[in-house]
Amino acid sequence: MSMPKRMGAEFFGTFWLVLGGCGSAVLAAAFPGLGIGFVGVALAFGLTVLTMAYAIGHISGCHLNPAVSLGLWVGGRFPAKDLVPYVVAQVAGAAAGAGILYLIATGAPSFDVTGGFATNGYGIHSPGGYTMTAAIICEVVMTAMFLMVILGATDKRAPKGFAPIAIGLALTLIHLISIPVTNTSVNPARSTGVAIFQGGWALQQLWLFWAAPLVGAIVGGIAYRLIGGAKGQAV
Repeated sequence: MSMPKRMGAEFFGTFWLVLGGCGSAVLAAAFPGLGIGFVGVALAFGLTVLTMAYAIGHISGCHLNPAVSLGLWVGGRFPAKDLVPYVVAQVAGAAAGAGILYLIATGAPSFDVTGGFATNGYGIHSPGGYTMTAAIICEVVMTAMFLMVILGATDKRAPKGFAPIAIGLALTLIHLISIPVTNTSVNPARSTGVAIFQGGWALQQLWLFWAAPLVGAIVGGIAYRLIGGAKGQAV
């Protein structure tokens, strides 16, 4: 598949991730009487990845996340020369998804983007008031485990056809654990897209949501190579 087509798939896939996942948090999580809460938001993120894995996995591998692309490279599944084009497409797709979400959200008179806009944060901007250290540990470990699941589920020795389900459920579980800590990133593109529109503290804290997931991805990629070897399906 040509790089422009793969970049297009990553753009639209990450667009859907942000619109579906962050959209559920902004529009539906606390809706009076019918809010979906943390569990609903966690499921929404998992469903966006699951649906896109089936829709575009055969085109681009459905990374939707710079940390995933980096971790797959570390794990021996992805060429280094494709990293920058994938990351560019993912960040652009996340920004576009956040832009559409912003246009929808501003249709409500009560909407206030400075309140958060599904952004990630630590300290006073953590949903549970968790410290920067706790946020770093959480994001590194959750991203590392996400890469372990991705590398294992897409290994050519794994059962065929079930990888999207395992990966989508893994992302759901990660959100169930870590929404109270950081509002769950494990994805620098997702964090960047909404931070652009929040524009204040979210941009100031964005460094953590690039650094920690990328470190976690490296850890996960190395760990899987140690226990599973470098064999597996290129994605």
